[in-house]
Amino acid sequence: MLARSCLRSSTLRSIPRQAARRAASTSAAAESSPRNLNIAGTASIAVAVGSIAWYYQQYGFFSEVHAATPAEEGLHPTHYPWVHQQWLKTFDHQALRRGFQVYREVCSSCHSLSRVPWRALVGVTHTVDEAKAMAEECEYDDEPNDVGEIVKRAGKLSDYIPDPYPNEQAARAANQGALPPDLSLIVKARHGGCDYIFSLLTGYPDEPPAGVNVQPGLNFNPYFPGTGIAMARVLYDGIVEYEDGTPATTSQMAKDVTEFLNWAAEPEMDDRKKMGMKVLVVTAVLVALSIWVKRYKWAPIKTRKIVYNPPQA
Repeated sequence: MLARSCLRSSTLRSIPRQAARRAASTSAAAESSPRNLNIAGTASIAVAVGSIAWYYQQYGFFSEVHAATPAEEGLHPTHYPWVHQQWLKTFDHQALRRGFQVYREVCSSCHSLSRVPWRALVGVTHTVDEAKAMAEECEYDDEPNDVGEIVKRAGKLSDYIPDPYPNEQAARAANQGALPPDLSLIVKARHGGCDYIFSLLTGYPDEPPAGVNVQPGLNFNPYFPGTGIAMARVLYDGIVEYEDGTPATTSQMAKDVTEFLNWAAEPEMDDRKKMGMKVLVVTAVLVALSIWVKRYKWAPIKTRKIVYNPPQA
């Protein structure tokens, strides 16, 4: 009987120990379980994001989809550090004035700029009097007179820069069947933007590479799709005499006219950047105020302590 009671008492004493061990192991597992779950979740998210990024890099948004062979698309232009494309930079208005001079003296003989009115130049490249003087040098159709005849009048600031040809047929007839594109949105309409325009204007070699056959009436330019372009080289050193005395090299003229065409495609860029900075500043202030109000309103609720006082028996 004594041995049996001792065994029973030792068994009873071991039960709390086992329960304590089991509870300790359960609490340790409970503490390590969220950590393991967090690690597993983080790893799975990283694998998923990496897989998606790899997929889109190979087949999606981050890769260029080529509809033709590289020879048909043309040589990819070199990327240049255009200052006006930086977030906190604006157009160089001296370069815009020189670029308009290059367009007017060289490019306007074939290419139109039909979406740009004379008034858009005021305050950007020229003064009001200068823009009026240039507009008055051109003639525009006026309202019909009493006998129904269309008379000509001098241009006004509200008129658009005139086209070099009266219609498409005349433009093709003067360029061996090729139609010179309008340059108003050319920077936005071509893949590569400013880099493509600059590379195209400066990419005419003295002679085509060996083994390259250029069709009659075309000129070799590796940046043009198909490498055969109807436009011959038009920019040569000293072909334009800048008003400010800047040396009119081929690369300088190509840079200036490219910046001007970029402005013609998006003349609101400077105002858009200025408005964007205002929006960022106001948004930052509002976010800071929102965080402060949130902490102020929720502080009593999050820091309160709820105590349960059971009724006394």
